Amino acid sequence: MAAEKKPHLQPPALSWSSIPLELAGLVLGLLPAQADRARFAAVCPQWRAAARRQQQLPPPLPLIALPDGTFYSLPYSKPFRFPGCGFAGYQSTCGSWLVFPRDDGCFMVDPFSRETVTLPPLSSVRLRPPNAVAKWSYEGGAKLADPYVTWMHMKDSDKLHISKLVLCSPNLVAALVGIGHTSQILMCQPGALSWSVRAHDRCKRFEDMSFYQAKLYALTKDEDLLVVNISEDHATGDPQVSRIGQVIKGDPWFSIGFGATTMLSKKLYLVESCGAMLMVRRTIFCRFPDDGAAIAGPSAFEVFKADFEHSRWIKVSTVGADQVLFLGRRCSRSLSFSQYGVPGDHILFLDDDEENRTEYGYDEESTSYGTYAIGSGRYRSVHPDISWKRGDEMRLAAWLFPRD
Repeated sequence: MAAEKKPHLQPPALSWSSIPLELAGLVLGLLPAQADRARFAAVCPQWRAAARRQQQLPPPLPLIALPDGTFYSLPYSKPFRFPGCGFAGYQSTCGSWLVFPRDDGCFMVDPFSRETVTLPPLSSVRLRPPNAVAKWSYEGGAKLADPYVTWMHMKDSDKLHISKLVLCSPNLVAALVGIGHTSQILMCQPGALSWSVRAHDRCKRFEDMSFYQAKLYALTKDEDLLVVNISEDHATGDPQVSRIGQVIKGDPWFSIGFGATTMLSKKLYLVESCGAMLMVRRTIFCRFPDDGAAIAGPSAFEVFKADFEHSRWIKVSTVGADQVLFLGRRCSRSLSFSQYGVPGDHILFLDDDEENRTEYGYDEESTSYGTYAIGSGRYRSVHPDISWKRGDEMRLAAWLFPRD
C-alpha cells in the first residue's frame, strides 16, 4: 500500500511585528534622527511599545528650525513640516520648545508631543518696586534719558522681543527681553498672568543666559558672568529677581578694524558641558568691499571654562573627544554622538543673526550652519544641501533638541 502523502505546510508569514521587542529596541537605539525614531514607532503597535520601553536611549540629533515652519532633521538634508501644523512664526526656542509671542500672551509648543505651556504677554509686567516710574533729565529744554537705560525706558516699545528663554524648572521661566542692543531679565511661572522685573536695574547687552547647577547665569558683551539670585514674592508667591551679582569680571575685546578692509567681530555663547560652565567666543572675520558694508567671512572659536573659585575664565583646548557643541543665539547644548560615529571636539554653529544686532552682512542671499574642529581649527562654512534664505523673516534659525 502506497504511503499517504502529507500535505506540504507553508512556513508562517513573518511580519515586522514578530521581531522580539528586545531586538527592536536595539534597532531603535541605532537611529540618530528623531524623524527615524518617529517612523519606527509608527510601524506597528509592538514597535510603538518597544519605543516606550526604551528608557535610556542616546539623545537624537537636533533639528534646525526655521521661522517659516520648516525643519531639517539632521543628518538628512531634505526640509519637512510637522503634519497638521506648520509651527510658523516662532520667536525663540528652548530645548524642545518653540516660543511664540502674541498680544494676548506668549506660549510654548513642543512640536513632537504637541504639549503647550502658556506664558504672559510682554505687555503684562509686574514692576518691582510697584510704583516705579521712568526718570528723565533735561538739557537746554530737551528731555534726555538717564545715562543708565532701565526697563522703564524700554517697556512701551513695540519692538520688544524675547531674545532668549530658559525653562529653569517646571515652575520657573526666565527670559531675556530686549530691543536693539539692550536687554532685561524677566521672570514668571508657566501659566502666570504677568512677568516680574526689577524696574530700576540697568539694562545691559546680555549675550546669553543659562541655568547651571540650580542657578541662573547671564553673560554680558563685556564677558562678565553674572549670577541672578531669585526669590519669592511673599505677597503673590511669584518668582522675582532679588539681586544680580558679578561672578567673573571679563577681559574682553571688542570689534577691531584692520585698516580699511578687515574687521573682527564676535559673538558669545554660554553652554554647560560635562559639568562645567563654558563661554565660547566666536570671532568672525569681516571684510569691507567697495560699498563699505562689512561682509562676514570665516569664523574661529575660543572656549573658556568658568573657574568659580578664582573668579576667572580659563581657556581650554578641548571640550572632550566625544562632545559636540551646538551653538545658537536661541539655544545651545553640548551632546555626545560618538555612538553614531559623529566626531567629537567639534562645534556646530548657526548663522542666526538677530534683528537690530547684526553688525555685518553676507555675500549670498542664503545661509546655513558651519562646523569647527577645535583641535585643528578647521572651519567649514556651509552645508551643500541645507540652506535657507536670509531676510527679516528668515534669519532666526535655531537648534531644536528633542526630549530624550
